[in-house]
Amino acid sequence: MESKEEIILNTVRQLQRFAAKYSRIEDLPIPVQEGLEVTTREAHAVEAVGLQGHMTVTELARLFGVTKSAASQTVTRLVDKGFLLKEPSPRSGKEFRLSLTPLGRKVLAAHERFHGADREELFKRLEAFSLGQITTVSVLLEALGDVLDR
Repeated sequence: MESKEEIILNTVRQLQRFAAKYSRIEDLPIPVQEGLEVTTREAHAVEAVGLQGHMTVTELARLFGVTKSAASQTVTRLVDKGFLLKEPSPRSGKEFRLSLTPLGRKVLAAHERFHGADREELFKRLEAFSLGQITTVSVLLEALGDVLDR
């Protein structure tokens, strides 16, 4: 029988493998239309804006747990590619409001085609878990996030 320490060590190793796999997936290209691709990482940023309807760079940074500078660089790339529209925020003269362009909506659709089946399978598998198990995983991920934030 494994000790608690061995189980924790095994869990940490599994999380490291997961992080490496996820990092590789974030760099995969998603075809949007003929001659146009977007990385999964970029598609996730476009998806976040699309699901909210609009958001600020600060809100995007907070959502992804990155610095405002990193989020701003991503936004600049996405604006340059024609996926996002960046306008002065009506709430603040210092912030910008982000929204999807028609091409950004195509990115959203391409991302759904690319990951839709995976997401459905993940939800199906997680539905088999008890509420207690899902809560435990959520608490574990929160603790991991807290450690990584330091």
